[in-house]
Amino acid sequence: PHYYLETDIDMSATQAWLEAENLKRSIRERLLPVVPLIKATALALAKVPMLNGFWLDDELQAQEAINIGFAIALRTGGLVTPALFNVDCKSVDEIMADLSDLIRRTRAGRLRSSELTDATVTLTSLGDMGVRKVYGVIYPPQVALVGVGGITERPWAIDGMLTVRPTVTITMAADHRATDGRTGAAFLKAVTDALAHPEEL
Repeated sequence: PHYYLETDIDMSATQAWLEAENLKRSIRERLLPVVPLIKATALALAKVPMLNGFWLDDELQAQEAINIGFAIALRTGGLVTPALFNVDCKSVDEIMADLSDLIRRTRAGRLRSSELTDATVTLTSLGDMGVRKVYGVIYPPQVALVGVGGITERPWAIDGMLTVRPTVTITMAADHRATDGRTGAAFLKAVTDALAHPEEL
């Protein structure tokens, strides 16, 4: 029983921070744009923990650890969603290192069983494919899935004036048995707030 919410987020602050950070790094150490989005998702889940857990035995079982399943496309076709563990406790550099390692091992078929079973929420990103919005389907027994579209320049109104800003659409599919739209809205607001202050990620 899914319900869906979406919000558009001004990514100006995050993009500027990311460019400045990547100038300090070698090419191999640079951060992908999805990394601050992963960290912001984890911080938002820490504030709205009812979306981080499982629906089991007809009740919500919220989980303390925030393990984000990240959807990875296989070269042979299909998707696998192995987990990045304890994301809220890690720096963006640690998340980038974990993500690079996870993608490499996923495509080589060398995942650990815990990485395939222990994700508490899933994040899927199709921005690199030119997709603006992603409406996902929850992976049971998880109770939420976050979808990330591409970062594109769009018209944006600020104080009554129209400008152009880099913007991303974040969507959330959630299980209505476990939470309601107000909880989902609180989560999306927490993601937005986190991305407004990327230096604190």
